[in-house]
Amino acid sequence: MPMMYFFRLGTPAPVDGSTISNAIANVILFTVFALHHSVMARTGAKRWITRVVPRDLERSVYVWISSVLFLGVCLKWQPLPGVVWHTYGPGLFLYLLQFVGVVLTISAARIVGVRELAGLRQPDADRTIEFTTSGPFGIVRHPIYLGWVLMVFASPVMTTSRLLFAVVSTLYLAIAIPYEEAGLIDAHGDRYRDYQSRMRWRLIPGLW
Repeated sequence: MPMMYFFRLGTPAPVDGSTISNAIANVILFTVFALHHSVMARTGAKRWITRVVPRDLERSVYVWISSVLFLGVCLKWQPLPGVVWHTYGPGLFLYLLQFVGVVLTISAARIVGVRELAGLRQPDADRTIEFTTSGPFGIVRHPIYLGWVLMVFASPVMTTSRLLFAVVSTLYLAIAIPYEEAGLIDAHGDRYRDYQSRMRWRLIPGLW
């Protein structure tokens, strides 16, 4: 993703008649990835996967397929013409926000478990998950997603391609979060409800 976002999408495409069709194709492309990522994360889909592969590989298969699809999104995403904004003075501040996004993502991933997120290890079903309000999880309930938003939106040079990618991916996160939290409530009950009451904000502090 970094190579595509910072280099390929950083160069506006020539203006031609294919702009709208390319934008629509990009949205459809990301939707295919998003549908897999969401549907296959549901309990019923996980049960179906375990009919095909051993249970110990369920998480790995899910992450690997998602990674391949996201790589396809990156490779096939069509650059669009135009630059939405190009900052000079505030540029350093925006780079700082992107760096904060990276740090936030890495910090939260270490707490959740990098190997589990990468699909290298199946989550321990018997492990009691503690929902803490310290560190990145003391900012919002989904700090990895907040890190993503900072990385894709805080660009000193926001081309049309980058903005579409940022908007579509963030919209997907906003739609997916309620479903993800419903699954967490099903799995952890009052412990996650208690975390929700202690940490009000889902994605954007002070907003939502």
